[in-house]
Amino acid sequence: MNTFAPFSALPQFRGWQRAALVLTTGVLMLTTAPRVGAQTANASDTQTVRTSAASDDRYRIGPGDIIDVTVFGKPQFSRQGVKIDTRGMMRMPLVKQEIMAACRTEDELAAEITNLLKEYIREPEVIVQIKEYLAEPVAVIGSVRTPSRFQLQRRARLLEMLTLVNGPSDNAGRTIQVVHQGSPVNCAANAEAESMADQVDYFQLSETLRGEEKANPWVRAGDVISIAKADEIYVIGNVFRPSAIPLNQQITVSRAIAMVGGTMPDSKRNEIHIIRQGTGSTQKQEMVVNLEAINRHQSEDVVMMANDIIEVPTSAGKRFLRSLLGAVVPSVAQLPVRVVP
Repeated sequence: MNTFAPFSALPQFRGWQRAALVLTTGVLMLTTAPRVGAQTANASDTQTVRTSAASDDRYRIGPGDIIDVTVFGKPQFSRQGVKIDTRGMMRMPLVKQEIMAACRTEDELAAEITNLLKEYIREPEVIVQIKEYLAEPVAVIGSVRTPSRFQLQRRARLLEMLTLVNGPSDNAGRTIQVVHQGSPVNCAANAEAESMADQVDYFQLSETLRGEEKANPWVRAGDVISIAKADEIYVIGNVFRPSAIPLNQQITVSRAIAMVGGTMPDSKRNEIHIIRQGTGSTQKQEMVVNLEAINRHQSEDVVMMANDIIEVPTSAGKRFLRSLLGAVVPSVAQLPVRVVP
């Protein structure tokens, strides 16, 4: 089992204010990136689109967004009010295949449609405009000054989201948790390999407030960003009360499960998963422990560490991201939604 260094002390708020100023200045100085060449929307091209998504901060179309596609001089090929489906796909008149719209900028999608229309039109001129930004909003909750949800119309980093809620509150803990609960379409380059462990990330608050790159990632549509008041662990899955448990004393895996009411029928008690992320690291490890063996004193009763996630699967092996959201997310839907232009 890895041993991780302790969290650093929470800095004064002047630090995050300075970092926010640097971030804002940097955003204003960014220039528009070169237009990306058109590509055919098959599986390999989708991976190429995802890889390019990290290159700049322009807004990338997401499921639920509504777009207008104008083909100059050829109104029969134009489409207005096209809603991108949950897979990130759309269709155009006469074009036989579906078109991957998600993870592309307006210019990139226009280039793709232009390339596909060349079979029917000589030198087509295409403009794509986002009519409504309806991809899932980003929520910032917990120990922050003004918990809110944000409808992003461009890409934004974690530090900027904290500045938009006026920073952490006086009783903020040392860790930021980011639960990725948005659309199944993920623009990250390694999206195909995303697992349960990849659906939640932790960052040191002090590092994020300093703007350190490793703790200041781009946020995704649908992310729930949370700062707890103290270190916590999470027990989720096939238990009676999926919950966050304050880590104010030593707690083992068997005790944590007992604290949430124990396992429900049909639980796979011999394959309890513990997901752990080291302090200051993006790397995660996933351990499997046998609760039956622990109860018989035949196996180590693992001591929990800050931010550990204990997941109790069913006998069918079902995984439980939604119960993690239930454990850490209050009524997010009741928060006000603000637009980030």
